[in-house]
Amino acid sequence: MPAIAIIGAQWGDEGKGKATDLLGNRVDYVVKFNGGNNAGHTVVIGDQKYALHLLPSGILTPGCTPVIGNGVVVDLAVLFEEIDGLEARGVDTSLLKVSANAHVIADYNRSLDKVTERFLGSRRIGTTGRGIGPTYADKMNRVGIPIQDIFDEKILTQKVEGVLELKNQILTKIYNRRSATVEQTVEELLAFAERLHPMVCDTGLLLNQALDRGETVLLEAGQATLLDVDHGTYPFVTSSSATAGGACTGSGIPPMRMDQVIGIVKAYTTRVGEGPFPTELSDDFGEHLRKVGAEYGTTTGRPRRCGWYDSVIARYAARVNGVTDFVLTKLDVLTGLEKVPVCVAYDVNGVRHDEMPVNQSDFHHAVPIYEDFPGWWEDISAAKTFEDLPKNAKDYVLAVEKMSGARISAIGVGPDRDATIVVHELI
Repeated sequence: MPAIAIIGAQWGDEGKGKATDLLGNRVDYVVKFNGGNNAGHTVVIGDQKYALHLLPSGILTPGCTPVIGNGVVVDLAVLFEEIDGLEARGVDTSLLKVSANAHVIADYNRSLDKVTERFLGSRRIGTTGRGIGPTYADKMNRVGIPIQDIFDEKILTQKVEGVLELKNQILTKIYNRRSATVEQTVEELLAFAERLHPMVCDTGLLLNQALDRGETVLLEAGQATLLDVDHGTYPFVTSSSATAGGACTGSGIPPMRMDQVIGIVKAYTTRVGEGPFPTELSDDFGEHLRKVGAEYGTTTGRPRRCGWYDSVIARYAARVNGVTDFVLTKLDVLTGLEKVPVCVAYDVNGVRHDEMPVNQSDFHHAVPIYEDFPGWWEDISAAKTFEDLPKNAKDYVLAVEKMSGARISAIGVGPDRDATIVVHELI
């Protein structure tokens, strides 16, 4: 069996957790391959709602092995807080595996993230302040701390001493903040070593051996395509690779073993943080989408910016990721609107762009060109098949599918686990 990637095809918060959970009972491993606790997935099972940040959504499926891959950065306190919270609700987390090569978020990374954002002022990126970016920067600068180092106190101390020689200069002399101490940092990280050790392994070997046995591996992205550090709306992006290419580097699974990429798109568009957003609505329609769609960050609680569906970025995501199937979520949120606009292209200084502009300045000034579709008033939350949808809802889905570059294989019609219409089997 192949590896399958689930990718956000907008700016995040598309419902990847629900899509992963939908497939969970048909896969053997679910892997988080990028990001940290700067993003969240909300999964609703019956009357229970679970907010996941570091843990893969597969943690909620009995018998499925959840894996935190090498491409993730891990705040150990958050990890165990999340584990304890799930176990207190009766969720078995004993199968969790964590890559020895995933990097840890230290106290100085969190401090630098917060003070840097404050220093930037109006030029801020809109990070969550959880130390994600500085930890990835340390990794690329080769001064990061992989999880494996926590199990060797001598090596850990040496690495912390080395990195703090620079970090404390920045904290104290540039930002006028208190310096971090080697002893405190080492003590904080060592406190988790004993409990963490049984979970840690060579996850790349684990996953490739699973594929050799004919088992199915699902690769679950944090964030989304337009937040990818290479392919997103830079610099208003995350610090990791959230696309299908990142699924390979962040898990240790080679590209030829992945033959399906499932892109998740909302029936409208949202964004958290700063950066350009052509279809953003600052009127009553935007507030309506936010209220009806409960558009507040799973991790931060921040209100999400809301706008109409953008087929230009959907086509871009399909191309960058090689999307084979789209899952269209939250179609029910559009119920009750007289008309539903869809962005089909951009106008940039009088020039029509059917694809993403090549530079961010043009994208920032892009004005959406809309095509309007008639709305529907019928409650669709109980729909089980595509034919159960009202005609106008079906027409909307078919039009969006034609514009977006890949078939729509599933449609979310409500927040519950089973409120999904399967048009084409995903596995």
